[in-house]
Amino acid sequence: MAKINDNYLKLKAGYLFPEIGRRVRAFAEANPSAKVIRLGIGDVTRPLAPAVIKAFHDAVDDLATTDNFAGYGPEQGYDWLINAIIEKSYKPLGVDLKTDEMFISDGSKCDCANILDIFALDNVVAIGDPVYPVYNDTNVMIGRTGEADEKGYYKGIVYMPCNEANHFIPSLPTEKVDIIYLCFPNNPTGTVATKAELKKWVDYANANDAVIFFDAAYEAFITDPAIPHSIYEIEGAKKCAIEFRSFSKTAGFTGVRCGLVVVPEEVTGTTSTGERYSCNKLWLRRTTTKFNGASYPVQKAAAAVYSDEGWKQNKEIIDYYMENARIIREGLAAAGLTVYGGVNAPYIWLKTPGGMSSWDFFDKLLTECNVVGTPGSGFGPSGEGFFRLSAFGHRENVIEAVERIKKNLK
Repeated sequence: MAKINDNYLKLKAGYLFPEIGRRVRAFAEANPSAKVIRLGIGDVTRPLAPAVIKAFHDAVDDLATTDNFAGYGPEQGYDWLINAIIEKSYKPLGVDLKTDEMFISDGSKCDCANILDIFALDNVVAIGDPVYPVYNDTNVMIGRTGEADEKGYYKGIVYMPCNEANHFIPSLPTEKVDIIYLCFPNNPTGTVATKAELKKWVDYANANDAVIFFDAAYEAFITDPAIPHSIYEIEGAKKCAIEFRSFSKTAGFTGVRCGLVVVPEEVTGTTSTGERYSCNKLWLRRTTTKFNGASYPVQKAAAAVYSDEGWKQNKEIIDYYMENARIIREGLAAAGLTVYGGVNAPYIWLKTPGGMSSWDFFDKLLTECNVVGTPGSGFGPSGEGFFRLSAFGHRENVIEAVERIKKNLK
């Protein structure tokens, strides 16, 4: 008899966004004339940049010719894409990376989960709360945890509350941990971390022989020149940090799928017998065994993001979304709501009025304003009483949603 992975049964509820979809579908079926504006899931709405589209088309045309046809490529990505990223995105930050320290993938969501393959189950993992649900759920799925308690915390994970009191920046763990998830600009709170704040984490990781998983999926939305875009801007980070980046929000690749992982050669872990081993070598072995690489046309399209023309065009798209964020942030503040984020990040994190629960506020916003957001409690217990809105909408919808909230939300 085939046995299932019982760890999946520990997950107490469906993944956050399918539950949102279920509620929205039920409302739409009951109210077919309602125009629902979706500012919940972080899906982009602007078309791909013209330079990216041209590169995509040209790459597809390559596949129609004998001379330019591309079959299997290197599983870790083509050098011409990796080197373009290093030159355009990392070197201006003062960060030098080797070609074999970067791995091209089909998205950072997968990478954040797959990276667990190369680390032992007895590592102690620290996760922010609230946080991107994939961090928590994938650790449950692989068997690192026990059951969840009444608050939703799983035994075996160290949770680091992020709240108004600490300005949504987690405090260093009071106990020793081995793996630390950090996400800045943060999803869901929109918080950013200064170099001084990140230095504390790098110093902790190096002092405690820990590894930081640094999710920089939203780094392109940073507007403050003092805020670091990469963990590797911090001295000592190349000894202890693995960085994830995504093309999904940076270049609108949510449906195209492309991401990257940086695993510096200096990052190591210990074997069961206490010997040092390279995480880079392990990730290369895992990648070449379980992945055949992002497709040739996708990587050509990704490379166009780093062309002079593509870089400028994508910056204009990012500016568009950040203007949406400003409209939402200022509009909600004018409506009397307490609002965070939306300055260096595309997410607005608001406090639900009157102590209302996150899901009750979701239902109220849906039924009274026909606007969809994301309940803060879906990101963890410390997200209760908060709510996330996304700036990735069409401008006219963003303006209308804000007006509806100001007018109808009592």
